[in-house]
Amino acid sequence: MKNMKKFAALALCAAMTASMMGAVTVSANDSGVESIDDLAGKKIGVQLGTTGDTYVTDEYEGDDAGTKIERFNKANDTVMALKQGKIDCIIIDSLPAEEFVKNNDDLEILEEDFATEEYAIAVKKGNDELTEAINGALKELKEEGILDQINENYIGSDDVKGTCPYESPEDADRSNGTLTMATNATFPPYEYYEGDKIVGIDVEMAQAVCDKLGYELKVEDMEFNAIMNAVASGKADIGVAGMTVTEDRKENANFTDTYTTAKQVIIVRK
Repeated sequence: MKNMKKFAALALCAAMTASMMGAVTVSANDSGVESIDDLAGKKIGVQLGTTGDTYVTDEYEGDDAGTKIERFNKANDTVMALKQGKIDCIIIDSLPAEEFVKNNDDLEILEEDFATEEYAIAVKKGNDELTEAINGALKELKEEGILDQINENYIGSDDVKGTCPYESPEDADRSNGTLTMATNATFPPYEYYEGDKIVGIDVEMAQAVCDKLGYELKVEDMEFNAIMNAVASGKADIGVAGMTVTEDRKENANFTDTYTTAKQVIIVRK
């Protein structure tokens, strides 16, 4: 009887373990997505309001292959849905994709890029004075190598990464008041939380711009899809969140000069 009870307990434990693993991850790339050509007819995960969402919607929504687009408020939620087998792949920017894959060894990035894009800062439509001022600051930061320094601190080689954070000058002017930055802090390495503080490439870049222009930087975290409305309504002065310049967005906001280029890539289960 003891052996029977022991066997039953082991069987129950094994069943529970299998059930828990099934709830967390699906290990095999059973989706059949190995290139862009395989996307039609699949379930594609995107973060709501991103250019990945726009690209996938334009290309696949309502197609004859029955492609389904699953939209999530947070990039982390797309990753969990992929691990659970609820979607077949994710379309997302390359640097966040690399962070997610680094922390989830059951995921991988396909070699083929989905699209290329340029990031810029969104400013309220018609506020040409602030747009031009930020452009001047970005130009100086590029010439001084500060933008390269910020990038190296987050995405440089292993011996450089994390060793050269941007620091504001001790005598930085703040006489022009506060500049409010709207962002979505689920997008490493551009903006994400370390404890209760929002950090990342975009945050340090915005701080460096404020140091040039005499502002105190205030960072407001919100859903990505709300950023453009926040800028348009004046709730925020700028939108900085790996924001790709598109024709639709240019109808609703000013955009500064490009401060970096990026790629959209495809994440799948290994």
